[in-house]
Amino acid sequence: MKADSFADRLKVAVTLTAGGTAHVIPPGDVKSFALTLRSFGFEGRVAFDLADNTSAGGLEKDTLKAAFLEQDLMEVQLELTAVHTDAAPQPALTSLKVKGLVSERSLVEVPGVPRPGAPLLHRRYEVTFQDAAALLWSQHFPCVLYTQKTMKDVLDAHKGTHIPLVYDWSAGLDATCPQLFLGLTPEHGASFYDFLLWYVDTRDGVLAYDYTAAKYKLSAAKAAEGTPVKLWGPDVDQVTVRFPEVPRHEVTVLNAVAEGPATRPINQQSAVTGIRHDVLLRTPITNEVDARVTLETARLKVRGKEVELGWKRFPATALVPGSLVKLPTTEAWAAAGLAGGETFRVRTLALRGDALASTPDAEHLSKNGGFEFQMATLLEPQAEKWVDLPPYLPPTWPRYVEGLIVSEMGDEPHETWQAYTDSKTSQDGYKVKIPLWANQIVTLPFNPNLLPGHFYFPAYKGERVLVGLDFQKAWLKRFLDWRDTARMPADGQGTHLLVGKTPENGTSMKHSYVDGKPVFLLQRTNAKDTARIEIKEGTLVIRVKEEPA
Repeated sequence: MKADSFADRLKVAVTLTAGGTAHVIPPGDVKSFALTLRSFGFEGRVAFDLADNTSAGGLEKDTLKAAFLEQDLMEVQLELTAVHTDAAPQPALTSLKVKGLVSERSLVEVPGVPRPGAPLLHRRYEVTFQDAAALLWSQHFPCVLYTQKTMKDVLDAHKGTHIPLVYDWSAGLDATCPQLFLGLTPEHGASFYDFLLWYVDTRDGVLAYDYTAAKYKLSAAKAAEGTPVKLWGPDVDQVTVRFPEVPRHEVTVLNAVAEGPATRPINQQSAVTGIRHDVLLRTPITNEVDARVTLETARLKVRGKEVELGWKRFPATALVPGSLVKLPTTEAWAAAGLAGGETFRVRTLALRGDALASTPDAEHLSKNGGFEFQMATLLEPQAEKWVDLPPYLPPTWPRYVEGLIVSEMGDEPHETWQAYTDSKTSQDGYKVKIPLWANQIVTLPFNPNLLPGHFYFPAYKGERVLVGLDFQKAWLKRFLDWRDTARMPADGQGTHLLVGKTPENGTSMKHSYVDGKPVFLLQRTNAKDTARIEIKEGTLVIRVKEEPA
């Protein structure tokens, strides 16, 4: 967004909290600032001077320096208020206020005169800052498993003390999920902030920052409440109407399951024939396909026109993203292709100011200051459903961890197998406990895995397996160890098939070499009772016997 600069007097109140102490900066000592406010968060910069003339016999001492040099997390509050307005009747002056966390900072010491050895009189501080979620969650890479939890539970576990959250999205946050896995690692790039943005975007939710309450809100739709602010035409310098790119694609949901494949097209009026986005699923559950069609239909949005305003004065009633504004009804606004009195929502606001007098002594300790000021806002229709989100890196899965197969069949030492049937989907699955995360249980598909279908060898109780974890699904990647007593000596080059509950209650089939000649042994064992068939060079032995105790 672009806007011409103009001179204006503003009260720019800055409070920097460092080392647990709040340092209030006189508005006249603020030398420059910049803010970009969006519907999902903000970033900014502010520079100010602090006097420290005790070395020259003065009484002013800089109390910020010691804490500023430390590595503690710092917080900055920036509040802008107009000093006067020409609007009639005179409205009450309201302020724009943001509070963020410092990401970068700098310090320059300013002597009284530019010569070596001159006494220090001022320091110029500059800090850049962001909303807490963007700063902290961009450095947060948890790798943790949750079972039988909601997304709300997950967010509450990671918000800490600096990220207040409000929820109004039951479909996206309140459902209890069998599995939610955050496999986020710095090497793969996607942080917890990326994960949140991906989740909101792909599930058709809304992430909004409430500038009045200083809280984040996750909701199913944009807020519609609020009293529109009537714009005062003379405050606005220029108006630009923008028309965002129209999506020219349709969407097709494909289900690649062999029994009952499906192709579900989603049409939209502005699409060009043959241009589409394909969404590929592989699920035997029809309800999952229906849910994805509903979701993709909701995500396919055609955006409305946008209005960009360049200002020539900071408005008496401060605006922030989410504010509703009503356009003037004058003929000039109608000539721009806008309906007089139409209501829009502020989506983005960008402003910056540089002190007209930048020397340290200019307007020192004044209650306001003169600035070369720029301000632009981007408005969207009140009914706009498209959600603005920052660019993000989609998280990638899978991650692989070790697990132990669960079976409740038989006694504890019995190496049994068990298929658990999901009451909602009627699908069978293994249960596997994951020791790394407190033996939580995940469910894997009960299928032949890497074997062809005519081999029926389910994984047995306690078997050590490698589990692939996706966000909400898991699967058996491979088996990691031999069953007890199954391994054969290397000198006999044997192979062994061991089935049954235990080696003492099962059947063993072995093939090995003795003196270079093949030997085949089939033995059924039940405690002391054995039945044995052995075939070797020139010999066939069939024996049924009760072994001695």
